[in-house]
Order: sequence, then C-alpha cells, then structure tokens
Amino acid sequence: MLDATDEVKGSLRGVEAAFTQLAARPPDLWGFSLTGVFTRYLDQGSKQVSWLHGALGSATALTDAASEVGDTDMELGLLRMAGPRLQAAQFGTLLLATWVDFLHLADAILRNCPMCSVEKLFADLHRVQGMMEPTLADLASLDPERVEAATLAMPELMGKLTREFGTLQRETRSTMKLGGQVIAAMKALEMVAMISTLKMSLPRVPPSAPATLGVGLVTSSGGVMVGSRIVVSAEWVEMMRRLVQAGVISAPAVGAAVLIQGGQALMAQAHQDLPKGVRDALGDSPEVRGMHETGRAGAGMSDAPKHHVLPQEHREWFEQRGFKGDMDIDQFCVRLEQAHHEAIHGGGNWRLGRTWPGEWNRRIMEALHEAEITAGRRLTRNQVLDIVVERMKVYRIPISFTTGRSR
Repeated sequence: MLDATDEVKGSLRGVEAAFTQLAARPPDLWGFSLTGVFTRYLDQGSKQVSWLHGALGSATALTDAASEVGDTDMELGLLRMAGPRLQAAQFGTLLLATWVDFLHLADAILRNCPMCSVEKLFADLHRVQGMMEPTLADLASLDPERVEAATLAMPELMGKLTREFGTLQRETRSTMKLGGQVIAAMKALEMVAMISTLKMSLPRVPPSAPATLGVGLVTSSGGVMVGSRIVVSAEWVEMMRRLVQAGVISAPAVGAAVLIQGGQALMAQAHQDLPKGVRDALGDSPEVRGMHETGRAGAGMSDAPKHHVLPQEHREWFEQRGFKGDMDIDQFCVRLEQAHHEAIHGGGNWRLGRTWPGEWNRRIMEALHEAEITAGRRLTRNQVLDIVVERMKVYRIPISFTTGRSR
C-alpha cells in the first residue's frame, strides 16, 4: 500500500513540475503563451493537485494507522478505508497527466503556428476540460461508490480524449501546411512532450479487427510482464495483485488501468473482456470480487442503512482519544441489512432499544469505560479499535468500513 501510494506521489510530482514549467514560460515572438486568457486552464491543474495531495495524505495516514493496530481484521478494515482514496488519486493523477499533454500541445501550437486560430484552440481546450470535469469531480468526492463508477468509466473517457488529441494535432498540421510553415515547425509539433498517458496509446484498429489483450502474461528476460498488446512491470502486477486480494482496490479498477495501459484500441473494452490469463495475474476471482462490492445496488443492499460502529452521541469522547480527521467516527460505518441493524440496536425504536443491556451503543461504551477504569488512564485510539473489533466479531458486524454522515 505504501509502495503504491509512493508511486502515485512520484507521478503527481512530475505533473506539478510540468504545470510550473508551462506557467513560467515567457511569451513567444507573437506574444502568445498559456497565460492571459489561457491561465484558467493552468489553474485547472492547480485545483486538482490540491485534492490529490489530500487524498494521498489521507491514504498514507490510514495506512500508518493500520500498521499500528493489533488485530489483523481491523488492519485490513483500515486499509480498505484507504483504498478508495488511493484509487481516486491514481486515476485523478492519470487524468491530470492527460490534461498536461493537452497543455503541452496547446503551447506548441501557440509558439509554432501563428496562423492557427487562438479562439478555436481556446474552445477546444474548453471542450476537453468539460469532458474531464465530471469524472474528476467524482474522484475528488472520495466517495467509494462514485470513485468506483468513475474508475470503470475511465477507459472509455481516455479513448475519447486520445481521439480529441489526435484530431487537434492533425488539424494543426494541416493548417501549418496550408500556411507554408517550415518543416522545423511541424517537427516541433510532432515532438510535443507527453508525460504519461497518451503516449501509451496504440493506433486505432479497424472496427472489424479484434482488440484484445494477450491470453496471458509471461515474464521476459528483462523482468517485465509481457502480453501481446501490453507491457507492464512484474512489480506493478504483483503490487496490484496483493491489493486486489486484500480488498483494498477493486479488480475492475485494476482492469481499467490495464485497458488504458493497453492503448486506445482497448479503452472501450469492459473489465470482463480481459482475458483469463490477465485476470489471474492480477489475482481476480469470484471470491476476491466478493470482498469489494462495486456499489449498493450490485450488492443487493440499495436501502441498507449505515451503522456507526463508534456511537455518534459520544463523538466528543472519541475525539478526545484521537478519532479526528481521517479517523473521524464518521469514517467507521458499515452497511447492514435493515433487520440486522435493528437487532443490534434492540428493535426499531432506538430509544427503547437503549434500555436493552445487549444494545450495541450501550454495550460498546460499557466495555470501553471498563477498560479505562482497569487501565487507570484514557485508552489510546488503537486500544479502542482493538476492543471495538472484538465486539464486532461477536455481533457478526462485517469489518468493512464506509463513510457515513453525522446526525
């Protein structure tokens, strides 16, 4: 988990450096640059970088917290809380790198094609920005269900963005030819620096041609996993496999990343179209998929209530013991069937249920208070979690947390 987070942080640093470089470039001889009216498109990157850093910081904090708890199930529960944040940061950085690609192309056009329409370029960037914004908004929400939906839609979106990029490049080359520009200017356009995403895209195949990944992945002499259409490192495959098996990241999300890596011809493919060899290499299986539901409807729990494992009426008590920020008690919710939820609270009437000695909120607070009396001091956050997880097992509450809301 820490390795995967560091990998995304490294990619994000590269994207930030590109934004800084583009913003610092002085205008050319014609006075054009990505400042002035185009500044809003540079600002788009700065806004996204802010939440990406927040998501990665949150994922790191939860991972650190997971490494400190004593119970293995709670450790996995915390890691699965961090998973959607890492997943959002991975694909958010991917989209932001794509946006940098478009800005590099726009910068090359402004500097090397004075007869190109600045108004058209502005409108083209506005259209591309509009294509990205809904997905970026879903990823920035860090809501597990919205993040998963946005992730699964990414291959199709990347295919559209790649076609937009190719169209813009071809139109500019045609304008250069009509304007009688020198060959050097056209070469400058062809050598636009593309950071991480669009450079992977393979040429589109005819509609009738098959577009599939290799039937399996094999390790080459250079230590990389090689398929007939994709090349990814063995280390990356192993890292993703372990995260998928632990339920931290969903197998469909990794499948989407593989499709994007595989190139434009594959971006419209659904996860289930990945060959069995690829799915096996990533650790995909019905059992693994069952650990990470892709949504309430898919899990048959569209109306399932969210249960606060740490009672909301004692929020201040938990805050005094370290449950703040990324570890706020609203992060420790689980989805339960209506009957199960009512049962652990002593029935549908929660006020009456509080009078039952076995009612969840009453029982958990009694256990925590008794532990503090025995210890003669306040419990630490990890000690609280260790007590809570044992009670969750007794009440058969799944240790699979989701974000809830305060009343």
